[in-house]
Amino acid sequence: MNPIFILCISVVCFLLAGRFYSRFVSNTLGVDSGRKTPAVEINDGRDYVPTATPIVFAHHFAAIAGAGPIIGPVMALIYGWGPAWLWILLGGIFFGAVHDFSALFISVREGGKSIGEIARKSFGPAAFVMIISFAIVMLVLVNATFLNASATALTSIIDSAHIGLSKDQKFFRWADEAGGKVFIGGIASMSVIIVTVFAPLMGYLYIKRNVSVIKCSLFAIFICIVSVAAGIYMPITMEPKHWMFLISLYTIVAAGVPVWLFLQSRDFINVHLLYIGLILLFLGIIASGIRGVEVNFPANNMKEGASYLGFLWPGLFITIACGAISGFHALCAGGTTAKQIKSEGAAHTVGYYGMLLESFLALCVIITVIMGLDMAQYKQLVFPSEESGFKCNPILTFALALGRSLHIGLGLPLPLGILFGMLLLEGFVITTLDTSVRLNRYLFEELWRTVFQRTPKILGYYWVNSGMAVGLMIGLAYKNTVSNIWLIFGTSNQLLAAFTLIIISFWLLSKRRNLWLTAIPAVFMIITTLTMLVGMLVRQFIPKGNVPLIIADIVLLGLSFGIIWVAVKTLLNYRKTIVTI
Repeated sequence: MNPIFILCISVVCFLLAGRFYSRFVSNTLGVDSGRKTPAVEINDGRDYVPTATPIVFAHHFAAIAGAGPIIGPVMALIYGWGPAWLWILLGGIFFGAVHDFSALFISVREGGKSIGEIARKSFGPAAFVMIISFAIVMLVLVNATFLNASATALTSIIDSAHIGLSKDQKFFRWADEAGGKVFIGGIASMSVIIVTVFAPLMGYLYIKRNVSVIKCSLFAIFICIVSVAAGIYMPITMEPKHWMFLISLYTIVAAGVPVWLFLQSRDFINVHLLYIGLILLFLGIIASGIRGVEVNFPANNMKEGASYLGFLWPGLFITIACGAISGFHALCAGGTTAKQIKSEGAAHTVGYYGMLLESFLALCVIITVIMGLDMAQYKQLVFPSEESGFKCNPILTFALALGRSLHIGLGLPLPLGILFGMLLLEGFVITTLDTSVRLNRYLFEELWRTVFQRTPKILGYYWVNSGMAVGLMIGLAYKNTVSNIWLIFGTSNQLLAAFTLIIISFWLLSKRRNLWLTAIPAVFMIITTLTMLVGMLVRQFIPKGNVPLIIADIVLLGLSFGIIWVAVKTLLNYRKTIVTI
């Protein structure tokens, strides 16, 4: 099959959803563009900062995109491209985009409160504590997954033959002195460092000096070019564990300083790479299709996929993760984005279209991989045998496929295409990490305010709370690979999305509005995720004796049943009230 056919169907569906279905969601929620937002009313210069919609969109999209819509779809391709394509398409439109838009809108309408605080209003303090605890565990899993992925990517090595170089040929300083190996992660390492160093200057320009978005964008593109050039000529190589500790130290700092200093500004710089990457992905698919490149993957490989990741349901839906629906997005919406939105109309733009763009990215990733690699090459990188000595590396898989796609379609040198794929993903792994650790800090602070009548002084320091988040992250990531953590991360992530949709449904119920657009996805995701949690515990974690993941799974199950019980009890009481009236 020609990949252009798959791409065109996807684009048409997304355009129709953005044109019609998003308006239905907006009318159901009751969006009022003339209403003042918390960012405008509070405007404290630290967390509540009214910001231009393009910059908020860039920050939000970079934060929610991260590595999720790339790693998840790449791993899910073991089931074949057909099931993965359909779930991203339908899930993104009717589940993910609705979830993101409604979570962001309600957080804005409720004064910039997190989804946990909104749950307290509907279900009481017990549910609030359980939601906050669940979110903390989920974020630890997010952080551990992406820290592990980041360290793997920044130290990735590939045979020179895979990128079109002979064993004695070097592409700048990529190859080792012995020949035959290319330290592709080293280039991305230098790029990440340079972008981080320039981030405070970028924030100063658009927040303190009010420099226009266009001028800031041009400067951001210049920074990206300089970072890539520096990486090519001065690659940095370190051990994975050293990268883990260095990134962890950065996230502790970034979690406490004003949001514009690193978080918002770094996202703004990085998102230009992502925008350029999306354009190149799109053009590479079109150009390759015109040149007659066919899909190299089976459309249906469910039997073999089940042997690696479990049955199609719930395995595929969990593995895809952020490409279709993600609870992490609700934390981003209520944690940082809602505090920057200038109008409720912007919540529609940032929330719904941000998720559609992420799903589009996930679909482009799928098409690129099934064009650039065959099944044997794919399995060697993503599901290597224990005898091979290799680790699961979906980031390198995507980079290699993108390099081949751009080489065949646009004539870009293969090494540069692979480098760009690595840069595209690595920059956003770090971006997700600093956002996630900051959100974890917020949640710890909320938890202490609820548990203690007077919060102990030491728990009021931001570095203590961000330090706890980082400590748990390192502890889980250090002895687990991406493939070990991904499924439980995906499950907790989807389950949080389900709980968010339940909270939104109760909010809509209290306003006498149509709740089915959120209630139906909520029920489906709850059944799917709980099934997966039980399955992983029984079939994987207990037989392998993986104690940290056994504990995480049991804690998630306990909190899940507690939240569901409170929600059902609240609904029954609500119905009794209506009957009495």
